[in-house]
Formats: sequence, C-alpha cells, structure tokens
Amino acid sequence: MVTGTKYARAVAESVTDPELPVLTLADLGVLRDVELTDDGVVVVSITPTYSGCPAMHEMRSDLNSRLHEAGFADVEVRTVLDPPWTTDWISAMGRQKLADYGIAPPGAAPQRASGPVPLTLTPPRARIRCPQCGSPDTEQVSRFGSTACKALRRCRSCREPFEHLKEI
Repeated sequence: MVTGTKYARAVAESVTDPELPVLTLADLGVLRDVELTDDGVVVVSITPTYSGCPAMHEMRSDLNSRLHEAGFADVEVRTVLDPPWTTDWISAMGRQKLADYGIAPPGAAPQRASGPVPLTLTPPRARIRCPQCGSPDTEQVSRFGSTACKALRRCRSCREPFEHLKEI
C-alpha cells in the first residue's frame, strides 16, 4: 500500500476538471483538502462550482480512480459546501491556462452580503478581453455557453467567438 499525504495530495492535484480539461481541480480551486487518516483512508474534500454542478459525479469518480491507480486502497471524497466556491479561487496559473485555451478567465467575483443570492435581471456591464487578440471590444452573444458557468462572446476586433467563464 502506498503511503504519504504529500503523494496523495499530488495525485489529487493532478486530476483535471471534466468540463474544463485544461484545468486541474487544484487550478480551479475546487480541491479543498487531502488528508490521510491513521487507518490509511485518503479523504479528499471538494467544493462544487455551483449548486447542482453536473461535473461533481465525474470529479469524484476521477479522484477515486486516480488515487486507486496510485496505490491507495481506501478513498473517500467529501463535498464541502461552506464556504461556497467562488471564481476568485481559480489560481493565477489556472487563469493563464484558460486564456491560453481560448476561454476568457473571470474577473473578480462580485462582493455581496451573506445570505440568499439576489435576483438581478440585467446583465453585468463587464469589459471582457478577447483571449485571441486581447481587445476589450467584445460583445455577449449568449448568457450561456457550452456549460451554465460560461457565456458566449464575440470579439468586435478580430471577429472570433469565444467563451467567458462567468464570475461567481
């Protein structure tokens, strides 16, 4: 049996996000903790990017598979909801990987008081830079892209479409 919290953490940190395979779960900030209990169980804590995130099942499955392949016999993946995930948890390297992949990384997450999320009917007025040419002259084509956490945009300068990971 393989041992070592550092090794277990390194394996967990290498698992990629199923919807954004250019990012690891660590880059995305959903990997919260990796512990090795006294009886040899690897306990991994992850936080969903949003309530009902369909990728959570795949994240759990991928973490279990990779840790088992690395020699850990017992793996437990826990979901941690508090504090809720925010796009501010995406690492600087993760933001660069998104841009290099052609997805505009999110800006700073909106600050709000704790409690229920207020309903806003108007879209935010953000200047999103094109990941292809860097121009801030972009327009939103659709509030939703290939996943609920992305919006579809188009650059008015280079005319290329691109996705933007929304600020949460």
